[in-house]
Amino acid sequence: MLLAEGFEEIEMTAPLDLLRRAGVEVISASIGEHFHVTGRCGLTVHADTTLAAIGADSSFDLLLLPGGPGVKLLRGDPRVRARVLAQIGASQWIAAICAAPTVLNDAGILSGRRYTAHHSVADELPDILENERVVVDGNLITSRGAGTAVDFGLKLVELLVSPEKSREIAASIHA
Repeated sequence: MLLAEGFEEIEMTAPLDLLRRAGVEVISASIGEHFHVTGRCGLTVHADTTLAAIGADSSFDLLLLPGGPGVKLLRGDPRVRARVLAQIGASQWIAAICAAPTVLNDAGILSGRRYTAHHSVADELPDILENERVVVDGNLITSRGAGTAVDFGLKLVELLVSPEKSREIAASIHA
């Protein structure tokens, strides 16, 4: 999970929490030089590592990009683009929520794919499926925004662990 200053807190914490409840090891990585990253509403989190500390040839089952104003920093960082392209090239899962699908668009991987995103980026992503809460197309998972973060996280659990585990966690949190 890549974190940039200004990330949307719910879009980071809900999937992180649900994946960890499912027993998935989640590594949060700050794209900045410091481990502390502050979200759009002022919540500061301690990332597990930094993007610089992760080797370029490191492999992950899933790359997760939260949205929020911090997406501008994700879009402006060539290491993020390289990581996105490596993830897709390895046929591994990539997940983006809210405005973060613009990062995928910048990398040229949304063409011909089904996806959703926050309505605020509809001008850049005219093919978004605005009425879909979560869209899965091959190894790409997208979601609309903060209000769909739990659905997004549960879908990630379903795909990475199992549908049964996703249903179990959904029942435990009354989703």
